[in-house]
Amino acid sequence: MQYGFSKTTDYTFSQAIEKVIDELKKEGFGILTMIDVKETLKNKINVDFKNYTILGACNPPIAHKALQTEEELGLLLPCNVVVYEKDNKIVVSIFDPMMMTKVIDNDKMIPIASEVKEKLQRVLEAV
Repeated sequence: MQYGFSKTTDYTFSQAIEKVIDELKKEGFGILTMIDVKETLKNKINVDFKNYTILGACNPPIAHKALQTEEELGLLLPCNVVVYEKDNKIVVSIFDPMMMTKVIDNDKMIPIASEVKEKLQRVLEAV
């Protein structure tokens, strides 16, 4: 099952993170969390892992509208974007918000998820 959309880039790892954050800002998203998985795994369980960062992105006006529509939606927020290294390339993957509509039985969420998807697809196209 595909639950997101991805793009391989020619950026360095740090450049890709910077570019993704800049493009998210253009679409009204801020970064609530930034998890350096490589560092976390090294510090917590002393294992080496590839460059892998999870960005928790949030568009406050859309999040507000969505939470008013579906109170428990916070269980599926924020929108996750991952940047990681694979085969000496950098991959950017973004969760498809339409997947939320498959687990939430509320048709009012469909246009909201669709709006978020369009914004996130523009982010990925610009990276």
